[in-house]
Amino acid sequence: MESSSRCSSMAAGLPQESFLQRTLERLPSTQSLKLTAEEAAPVAVVAVQRYLSEPTEGQQLDSYSYDVTITDGVWRAKCFLHPSLNHLVHRNTLRTGTDVSVRQCSFVYNERRLGHGYICVEKVEGSAETSSLLPRINNPSSLPMLVKHGMERSVVLQSDVPLQVSRKHYLSLWNNDDPEGDMWISGSASPDPVLDVSKVTLLSSLESSFRVSWKPLPLLVKIIHKSRLRYYGKFGLKIDYPYQTYFEVADQSGTMSLVLWNELCPEYYLRMNVGTVLYLQNYTLKQSYSNRSRPQMDHHRMKNFTSIEICLNPRNPAADITVVSPKSVLPQWGLPEVSYQFTTRSELEKISNGSACDVIGLVTFVGRVERVRSKGSKAPEKYWTYRWVHSVDGTSDRPFILELFSSSQPEIFSQICPMTYLVCTQMRVCQAEGSLPYLTSSCETEIFITGYHKGQPYVSDPRVKSFIQWTKTLKDNVVLQKTAVGGHYCYPPPPRRFSQSATYTAGQVPLVAVSDLKRELESLQYREHKKLAIQGEITAIRYTNYPKKVSNEPKNYSSDTHKDPADCLMSPSSDRSKANTRKRRNQFSFFAPRRLKYKNTKEGEEQEEEESASAYEEVQHEQQECQDSAAPSWESSSWSKQREEISEHLRHGGLHQDSISRRFTFDEKSALLQWSNLQPTRWTPQAAADAPPHTPCPGHYQLTILGINKQIAVDAAFLPVVRSDDPRAVGLSRDPHDNSMLSCLSSGFLCPLDSTARDGELTPQESEEILATARGLENTHVVCVLELCQLGGDKVEILIDKVYKVMDVTLD
Repeated sequence: MESSSRCSSMAAGLPQESFLQRTLERLPSTQSLKLTAEEAAPVAVVAVQRYLSEPTEGQQLDSYSYDVTITDGVWRAKCFLHPSLNHLVHRNTLRTGTDVSVRQCSFVYNERRLGHGYICVEKVEGSAETSSLLPRINNPSSLPMLVKHGMERSVVLQSDVPLQVSRKHYLSLWNNDDPEGDMWISGSASPDPVLDVSKVTLLSSLESSFRVSWKPLPLLVKIIHKSRLRYYGKFGLKIDYPYQTYFEVADQSGTMSLVLWNELCPEYYLRMNVGTVLYLQNYTLKQSYSNRSRPQMDHHRMKNFTSIEICLNPRNPAADITVVSPKSVLPQWGLPEVSYQFTTRSELEKISNGSACDVIGLVTFVGRVERVRSKGSKAPEKYWTYRWVHSVDGTSDRPFILELFSSSQPEIFSQICPMTYLVCTQMRVCQAEGSLPYLTSSCETEIFITGYHKGQPYVSDPRVKSFIQWTKTLKDNVVLQKTAVGGHYCYPPPPRRFSQSATYTAGQVPLVAVSDLKRELESLQYREHKKLAIQGEITAIRYTNYPKKVSNEPKNYSSDTHKDPADCLMSPSSDRSKANTRKRRNQFSFFAPRRLKYKNTKEGEEQEEEESASAYEEVQHEQQECQDSAAPSWESSSWSKQREEISEHLRHGGLHQDSISRRFTFDEKSALLQWSNLQPTRWTPQAAADAPPHTPCPGHYQLTILGINKQIAVDAAFLPVVRSDDPRAVGLSRDPHDNSMLSCLSSGFLCPLDSTARDGELTPQESEEILATARGLENTHVVCVLELCQLGGDKVEILIDKVYKVMDVTLD
């Protein structure tokens, strides 16, 4: 039987022998199997899945554990990643769609459970940047799962659940808000049973029933608001599915909050939507939790019952929930219509700060998805995922500026792209000092794009119909010229004066020591964004117009030798020679590609072409290094001496391909979506779209900032806005200035902004004229606001957002 499974799993062109099967057969004879380079055949990473770690005695190494599914083209194997290798996932170094070589592994038995064990990966080596195996496998999920003899009946090993048996479900790879895995049930329920609505009670009668003995009568309600999921899992919590979500429900008497708990969330969350009618029995009532957010519902013009809330629990008692199909809803039930408060862009400036509104617009810009660490959260740490979006509605020449956080709708959030119609509900207005207002998500925000509007209650809203009529007057080719995807984007711009108060206030940029900046850079995880300020003086500026390169040297990772991110922080001595520069570049690589050898095959010919292209790129880079030595530059008179005395020079600063937005085209839609989204949990052929075409990095300034105590220096890039159609130009104050180096660093743009079809960068003459004014920075004490983002692997983005002279600093 085993042989037949193996034979049936073979794909055309794949090896007959199974490396994974051979390795599993060798594991029982040793505590930890070490494989030589010749023995370790490449395997493809098919899935990387995350879940809350099991508690351990002593110090908890990491809050989360990872299961990694790999394939050799014959078998799949779900393996446990040794916790000392978790940093490879944190930086998106170990990721789906790539090949790796397993160099050390072991087999771990569960001592408290019969018939359960798994392979633990303890050491891996980076292989090809993109997998050579996966393109030849039509459907990796069709390959049989490799399990140890005698464990074939293990449900855990064959199911979409963690290898650590104390955990029952996976989390989304990059946040805790999105539903993840097969347990989340979507689609319509079974045909409606006959509902007895004769004994239904109204929401208005529940408050009088609270705290008295009563048998709950059925409720018939409509959902008018829905919150995102909340995961509240933590160490020591004995709940298998620690999820919670809020709904606001209404009947003819008013509105009330409803809370869905624990395993009912996977069963019902995706089926309970705004406009859904519910028939509820066996619910409980409890006093409302006052510290949670609530939607603004004044526009519904209904009474809000806020003292208690309805609880739906999986047990004690087990709630009885019936999702009523739309065709079965009767008018005589008297359920209210869902109401919206759509706001046009022309009205936005008149709306007070913190107010809620709904918006619809045509998307023109979509930023890359980034992550931000939740403030104040204790272990396990939590991240929010978000992206910036611009949309227009024809009522103003200015777009809506939208800060969209994940709303537990991952399939929609990841598909937002230019030229789609975007609806966002329950957005909060943020009035920014000196800038245009923007809208940010609330816990109750939902988003919908083209393809998801059908059947939504807002489609009949007059303002939605008016917007659709306006879009019929547009020409696609004209709108496409004003679109962009990805790249660095941050809003709102820093205020005119930098302020520091004794206590932290929302929106205040923290001022940190340069030594703290080093720790911040080391702790950044994949696509994590931070904004920090440091004080010091600018000692060197160089204008450059070629992208930063990374090494192609392979790296090993093992559970014995944890790669220290501090190895990426280089000393100033590397300035002294080109040889040292090349050495430093090699040290930057965390997990770079290793060339795979093919003989007498088509792949071999393609490999030779790749190597030739790589050699050409290397020659080009050497030429660029020579050009860079002659690039326009400026140094302070004391920098040559100071750089010999500093203890450390943090050299992350530079512009990356991921830092630059790209023009949207329908032909490149799938590639641009993949590029701007986060790395997917699972590899699919659809996710293997070609990378977007290479975009030359525009000319930019490379600055060296010496810390105020002259012990540590840091490099950062400055890319001024030069075109009015750059997404970053929206909301800039655009006050005229003299285009000196300091005024450009302070304002962020070249004055005046160009509206012609230039290529988005400074001309050589402009760059040299600005650089000629840099001597005004000599010995000038400044505060620099820096934008940090970990782009994956060794790529860390450090960009200058604004530079303040000390006289522009306010102490509160």
